[in-house]
Amino acid sequence: MSKLRIGFVLTGSFCTFAKVIPVIQALIERGDSVTPILSDSAGTLDTRFGTAAHWRQELTALTGVSPIDSIVSAEPIGPKALFDILIVAPCTGNTLARLAHGLTDTPATMAVKSHLRGERPVVLAVSTNDGLSGSAANLGTLLNRRHYYFVPLRQDAPYNKPRSLVADMTLIPAAIDAAMNGRQLQPILLAPSV
Repeated sequence: MSKLRIGFVLTGSFCTFAKVIPVIQALIERGDSVTPILSDSAGTLDTRFGTAAHWRQELTALTGVSPIDSIVSAEPIGPKALFDILIVAPCTGNTLARLAHGLTDTPATMAVKSHLRGERPVVLAVSTNDGLSGSAANLGTLLNRRHYYFVPLRQDAPYNKPRSLVADMTLIPAAIDAAMNGRQLQPILLAPSV
């Protein structure tokens, strides 16, 4: 497969950032170019998992590109065909809801909407504590839409957080490759972590 131009959207599941940074590194090492895109939350909030400035600096150093972090800067993604594929990792329940309902009120959702304009693939790596409750309907809606693909996911703590779902972030490169060939990486549902 030729080297890909990847838009990599990070949304506010901050506990997952440390798991996606090595994936971005692996994509770069295989020769893909990666441009980070930050949701409003990912781009501005300081949390116990690190400051917004820390993550922004780390992403810029890793990719060599300043993150796209506004609706205005995300809008040209589709018209200019900037990326071959877009990955949203982590994809929060909030972002799932916005995408399922066609809302484009954040840099993340504008990036997806703009990218889909050219009927290019979008890969979602879900990370949400309500995946089997409030977000389940939105997950189902997007599973049924063209050009959306999912990184295989599982219950990450079925006894302590019985409705929580998280994608296996190590499968992002394989999910990207499958999506570029118009396929959903299988199985979508993995055995739960115990």
